[in-house]
Amino acid sequence: MASFTGHAEHSIDSKGRVPVPARMRRALRPEAQETFMATRGIERCIYLYPMDHWTTVIEPQLDSLNQFQPEARHFVRMLGMWAEEVTLDGQGRIALSKELADFAGLQPTGKAQISGAFRRIEVWDPDTFRAYLNEQQDQYEDLAQRVMGGL
Repeated sequence: MASFTGHAEHSIDSKGRVPVPARMRRALRPEAQETFMATRGIERCIYLYPMDHWTTVIEPQLDSLNQFQPEARHFVRMLGMWAEEVTLDGQGRIALSKELADFAGLQPTGKAQISGAFRRIEVWDPDTFRAYLNEQQDQYEDLAQRVMGGL
């Protein structure tokens, strides 16, 4: 399974394409066929799931949700409504839809923060990402203790 790490800031071109960093492209497994499922993130960013991870992990998890629960239906609806396949072009870029770019606050011919999140890649507006990091900085040690302390 792919493991995406690191971060980079790249320019978005006039057609809404953004480069995926080379080290992240190298982490893609052949089964992904250089394709991602792009969708709205939980925060104001875009999640890029390698297609092999989407079809073998995410889709089965979504299928297992109780569709009789209103929250489950709403979550599946929102995730699916914004999901779209994006494939790397010959220059290692993906084209982001206007709807997803607007959601994440990305501007045409602006910048994008590309961050590895192990099983997915996140695409952020750099200013939004910096603000997020600044909010979380003082809490990192406490967060690590709460999340990883019981392992």
